[in-house]
Amino acid sequence: MADVYLEISDKKVFAASLDWPGWGRFAKTEDDALRALADYGSRYAPIAAAAGYTFPAAPTFKVVERCPGTSATQFGVPDAHPEADNRAVTKAVADRQKKLLTAAWAAFDAFAATAPASLRKGPRGGGRDRDKMIDHVVGAEAGYARKLGIKHPQPAITDTAAIAALREDILTVLGRPHDGSPVVDNGWTPRYATRRYAWHVLDHLWEMQDRAE
Repeated sequence: MADVYLEISDKKVFAASLDWPGWGRFAKTEDDALRALADYGSRYAPIAAAAGYTFPAAPTFKVVERCPGTSATQFGVPDAHPEADNRAVTKAVADRQKKLLTAAWAAFDAFAATAPASLRKGPRGGGRDRDKMIDHVVGAEAGYARKLGIKHPQPAITDTAAIAALREDILTVLGRPHDGSPVVDNGWTPRYATRRYAWHVLDHLWEMQDRAE
């Protein structure tokens, strides 16, 4: 059984696993958010496998915490910080988070390398094409890094060395034991940061996969 938390706003509810960073989905109600999370288990399973972990074939959930959402939640961005994020990060947890985030990045990069430059538009013509989506993901990662005390300029999407250097510095922080407090003043805890990074890259991976069809 997977421990999950719910982030609840007027328009959307975000359900996310506390132990499988990046496995999180939105819907209009709590029940629908949990159903969406279960449906995406099959899409998260390859990430877990690539990291060396066995993912449950038929996941069930235990809601351990409910958090009030924010204005960002209503726009589809997980923004709440459950109390569980303040737990200390042991070496085993840090190693696991590092492996899962690395697997998420690898999956995104691998698919982006073969995806068509133009992606299918939504019913209203919205959505970024491939290169703009990659640029958005990399830019967000550089921005998020400041919440961990890491300062890198946003790399160009063709500068693989700079992207790798940014991600290596992120993994250095998130891949070590920690007492669970924010890494820097007004920053993020390691558990929240790992979940936010992994969710963002996987959300866009799955979007790219869907719109490349």
